Amino acid sequence: MESRARVVPFSVGKIHETAIIDPSAVIGKNVEIGPYSIIGPDVEIGEGTIIGSHVVIQGPTRIGKNNRIFAGAQLGTDPQDLKYNGEVTHLVIGDDNTIREFVTISRGTVDGGGETRVGNGNLIMSYVHIAHDCIVGNNCVFVSGSALAGHVIVEDRVTIGGLAGVHQFCRIGRMTMVGACTKVTKDVPPFLLVDGHPAKVVGINIVGLRRNELPPEVRTEIKRAHKILYRGNLNVQQAIEQMEHELHGYPEIDHFIRFIRNSERGILR
Repeated sequence: MESRARVVPFSVGKIHETAIIDPSAVIGKNVEIGPYSIIGPDVEIGEGTIIGSHVVIQGPTRIGKNNRIFAGAQLGTDPQDLKYNGEVTHLVIGDDNTIREFVTISRGTVDGGGETRVGNGNLIMSYVHIAHDCIVGNNCVFVSGSALAGHVIVEDRVTIGGLAGVHQFCRIGRMTMVGACTKVTKDVPPFLLVDGHPAKVVGINIVGLRRNELPPEVRTEIKRAHKILYRGNLNVQQAIEQMEHELHGYPEIDHFIRFIRNSERGILR
């Protein structure tokens, strides 16, 4: 039987004879594509990326370098949004990500800016869903079965526990830890630990701060910020004013205050 696989001449990777690759796809050097995977039109795959078996990638999708995509993943699929009507939208995935079995990541919608984006160095475990128009930063961990609804923003170095769910239009601040089975319906400020159904702030993500090598003096100021916001019997505006007056102006504290001030859904308290 004649192979339907398309092997780009300059590629020295391994493309299985049963893989189906659209002629418009651009395959970088040293890319490996496993059995029965389908690479659709308007897909670009960066060099060194390894794609397992039975993976489906639809376009327009751009995937960077040195990613590992495991069996059964579905990337760049149509957004699961009733308003979607076939418009051209995009998925952009950066470099050095590990995307495990049966992960689903949708393209964007016109209403959401037309693009879903995943950064670099993320570990996305099996059965994770990242919906349309989400923006995911760098070096995040999504544990198996967790899910982001549409238009969610996840900043850098966030960990989301297994089976946790994040409501549409929420923001998750950097270095946050979201516990397993947690239901997140409001914005989660940076550096915190949240858990529960619905989610509640239970403290500082001290393990995450240490792993990310934040200096002790910065960790101390983050603890003070948490105490002002969550134990000071103040409303959000009063807490912001007190933090600005009392805390040192480390970049992390500035980001913490700015995140709270700019929250549109409201923050978890």
